[in-house]
Amino acid sequence: MSEDKDILNLTDDEDNDDFEEESQLPEISGILNKWTNYIHGWQDRFVVLKEGTLSYYKSETDTTFGCRGAVSLAKAIITPHEFDECRFDVSVNDCLWYLRTESVEDRQRWIDGLELHRQAESGYGSENSLRRHGSMLSLTSAASLSTTSTSSFKRGRGLNEKLMEMETFKDILSRQVDTLQNYFDSCASAISKSTIHDVAHDDIDEVDDYDQPSLDQADNAAVTDKEISNVLRQHGAHALDFKGEAFTFKATTAGIIATLSHCIELMNQREEAWRKRLEREIEKRKKVEEAYKSRCAERQIKPIVIGGPDYEASPHCAINEDEFFDAVDATLDKLEKEEERKQTRPLKAVDRPPIISLDPKHPLYNEINSVIAEHMRYADMDPKTMEETWPLIYEEGDMRVYKREIEEDGMIVDPLKAIHTVSGVTGHEICHYFYNPEVRMDWEGTLESTKTMEYLSEDSLVTYQVHKRVWPTAQRDTYFWSHIRHCPSEDDSESADYWVVCNHSTDYNESNCQMVAKCVRVLFNVALICQTIVEPPPAGKEISRDNLRCRIQYSANVNPGGWAPASVLRAVYKREYPKFLKRFTQYVIDQTKDKPIMF
Repeated sequence: MSEDKDILNLTDDEDNDDFEEESQLPEISGILNKWTNYIHGWQDRFVVLKEGTLSYYKSETDTTFGCRGAVSLAKAIITPHEFDECRFDVSVNDCLWYLRTESVEDRQRWIDGLELHRQAESGYGSENSLRRHGSMLSLTSAASLSTTSTSSFKRGRGLNEKLMEMETFKDILSRQVDTLQNYFDSCASAISKSTIHDVAHDDIDEVDDYDQPSLDQADNAAVTDKEISNVLRQHGAHALDFKGEAFTFKATTAGIIATLSHCIELMNQREEAWRKRLEREIEKRKKVEEAYKSRCAERQIKPIVIGGPDYEASPHCAINEDEFFDAVDATLDKLEKEEERKQTRPLKAVDRPPIISLDPKHPLYNEINSVIAEHMRYADMDPKTMEETWPLIYEEGDMRVYKREIEEDGMIVDPLKAIHTVSGVTGHEICHYFYNPEVRMDWEGTLESTKTMEYLSEDSLVTYQVHKRVWPTAQRDTYFWSHIRHCPSEDDSESADYWVVCNHSTDYNESNCQMVAKCVRVLFNVALICQTIVEPPPAGKEISRDNLRCRIQYSANVNPGGWAPASVLRAVYKREYPKFLKRFTQYVIDQTKDKPIMF
């Protein structure tokens, strides 16, 4: 026992040394961006690196409730991203974490700490782990575990060891059977001795009449000897039969062991066949991976992990349409919330446009006039007439949205029309804010950047815009001319007074624009037609915003380019166009409520 105590003390000292080494490892914690899934994208998470384990929490306040995930760094692979200077990936077998820091310095600090913990953990996982687990078991606990077949709880124990256990059980049972057999043999031999004793006792009773015991004692002795004699006769009679059964039991256990040995041989044969098959499959996989990597290197294409942040949309997309829409829908919701939180930005300083009309000799003059005339042709279309050719897909209050399903060359280009009525603003004010490039970033939440390339005149300009990426689709950009025009009625009646803004894709002087690489070009023809309706004020009072209503017609024909599921595009159109009109008109109402009316 003293030697056992010394061993335990020694292993405990080694454990203390191991803990002292681990305590010297730096602990790192902080907020990192972690890629969650294709629906929610990048999310802020509180990440902790401690004692060779990387774990994360939803926030720092949730650390007391347990982590949401953790990985051991013993066999981890830490990979800095090739293009993103703030991103690094941590992979352990099939588990892959995508993480981003705020700066390059933070990324390097995390990578250094992870590598330090990984090296310490990998060293601990070999020799030190054996020493530490030695102190967890004593001789008593080992014995108790052996009685419950601890081999079934340990890895790496094969059928051969199970066979050895069966051999041990057989020996134990054989010894038990031998012990019982010896017992019954003794019983059988006791029968003959008991018979001789009875005969001798009867002879003594007949000879010794003077020295008899009392009557009770004689009866008790007779009963006891009789019972013992009966028991011995009963068990002794079965001694030979039990011996035969014992031989049978021994033969049965030997047969079981022989059968198990045969099963092991068969399984070894099957295992060898499967092992060879596995080796062939691994070799085929290596060849395919090498061919794929060489092909990617030739085309300079980075291998993509399905479901990861580097995944791009394509006609062979592995995400089904419902999941694709969930991802787009979640990103749009996030952009909308950011827009609600965003404070009004100051107007940007841009070069003022020249106060001239568009020159009739300008290359875009005929195109602009033709497109405006086409849109104005349907400005007075009756809603009932429109519903005959344009199915109604959305209706809420004064807003109605119509569309037709059209595909051109496999692309969804559904024309869409929306009719909406708002109070307190004029058509000129609506079109002014829709056209003015200085305030476009204030109300358009989907833009990453916008740049006025050229002012053609006071009512025409050319703009290049880059839109925020909506994962898993590719990032989009637009290049278009924009034109605003007042279209008064021929009889000067106020009810027919129109203002119109048209945005139309163009390639005019496109070579002079520095486009963002890897963006998919969106082609579109969008028109906003507004009609101001003035209700006569009471006698003696001036017109106020309470007397104003504006009937808005918004038409859009968009070719999104690239690829996206048709059902997803149509679902997004149905959702986003009404939300856009509500958000934009409310922005105009808020901007003009304290300003003079712009007719």
